Amino acid sequence: DTMRRVVRQSKFRHVFGQAVKNDQCYDDIRVSRVTWDSSFCAVNPRFVAIIVDASGGGAFLVLPLHKTGRIDKSYPTVCGHTGPVLDIDWCPHNDQVIASGSEDCTVMVWQIPENGLTLSLTEPVVVLEGHSKRVGIVAWHPTARNVLLSAGCDNAIIIWNVGTGEALINLDDMHVDMIYNVSWNHNGSLICTASKDKKVRVIDPRKQEIVAEKEKTHEGARPMRAIFLADGNIFTTGFSRMSERQLALWNPKNMEEPIALHEMDTSNGVLLPFYDPDTNIIYLCGKGDSSIRYFEITDESPYVHYLNTFSSKEPQRGMGFMPKRGLDVNKCEIARFFKLHERKCEPIIMTVPRKSDLFQDDLYPDTAGPEAALEAEEWFEGKNADPLLISLKHGYIPGKNRDLKVVKKNILDNKPAGNKKSDLINAPKKAADASNPQNDAKLDEILKELKSIKDTISNQDERISKLEQQLAKIAD
Repeated sequence: DTMRRVVRQSKFRHVFGQAVKNDQCYDDIRVSRVTWDSSFCAVNPRFVAIIVDASGGGAFLVLPLHKTGRIDKSYPTVCGHTGPVLDIDWCPHNDQVIASGSEDCTVMVWQIPENGLTLSLTEPVVVLEGHSKRVGIVAWHPTARNVLLSAGCDNAIIIWNVGTGEALINLDDMHVDMIYNVSWNHNGSLICTASKDKKVRVIDPRKQEIVAEKEKTHEGARPMRAIFLADGNIFTTGFSRMSERQLALWNPKNMEEPIALHEMDTSNGVLLPFYDPDTNIIYLCGKGDSSIRYFEITDESPYVHYLNTFSSKEPQRGMGFMPKRGLDVNKCEIARFFKLHERKCEPIIMTVPRKSDLFQDDLYPDTAGPEAALEAEEWFEGKNADPLLISLKHGYIPGKNRDLKVVKKNILDNKPAGNKKSDLINAPKKAADASNPQNDAKLDEILKELKSIKDTISNQDERISKLEQQLAKIAD
């Protein structure tokens, strides 16, 4: 009874989901068939990125949000990896920078041109090499610029300074088994991990120590997930001994017993949690399910309140979750998902019905903006900072992003002789060298293309004026 009463007063009681019309989907996409439990899709206010099947390597598509409809087979991809791509993540501080982790044991960071790709992208801004097995997880730091975390099947977590291309923290002795997921907390001072050994660990990465851990968070053997909430608590999904799906809420200061534990159903898809810190709503998307369930987290019992379920006919292969600043505040949209089918990507919009057309400030508190609160060096030295917030009152207008530049220190200065191959590969390509024959050829190619486009335009101009003259004659 209390559960019903508490939830009924919630302003999110009537959140409803709606799939967009067919012409607003992205069609004819060969979504990756790799058996890996990542979401295969990452979105931001400019682009949607989707991991796709690629012959002889790994690739993902990057589409401007407005590029809906059928996507041509020849549409350019980001395809520098030599093995399948397993995870992708957009940089929260630059909407044109995306990181990818792959079976080829590398992490690559890419700069996407402002208006999207016109040619396939094969040259990353930087290649980060340090894992000895495939890299299944990449996650940007929420508040520090150019800090990226990667986790691999070598059970290691590496934290990189992307601006210099260096691995600054290597946590390689904390996990004895496969890492299922890693989540940063609100200000990026801690991470929590879920692992195949059924443990959830809370780690201070800069001190390189485990702050808290819980054995057998969920008794079942299937994969778990653990994410930090805004208040510092941890939300987990997993399986019971009877293979029922469970969700639980934990206080990392006392992990003996969960704050709340709920059984869900007996489906076997891993539940991927997507969390919105502004509304405290968690959306659970099971891989292979055809529904999205959502819950509100409050500080009153029973703490995790079921709100509703969005159901559709088709199962989901993966899911992208739009950051708050990419939503349409005029339509009271509080979440947008990008659901992957076998051959398409379908946006699903979650709205709170309101009669008024005015800005609903209770639905849109100030949210994390695209400015980084710290530089990478400050964070590595021990500083913490909360995300810098922006108001969504007049909608979010993306600013100009700085290009990601990687500055390599001279490797020979501080390393013993016998440099590792990875250091040399890491060094970004030198600035375009004028005498480089490859560059000359490229320049000629671009100039030729420019000339041919200009010729086409002037021909079309002549044709237009002729047609206008003919039209005028007929009209007379």
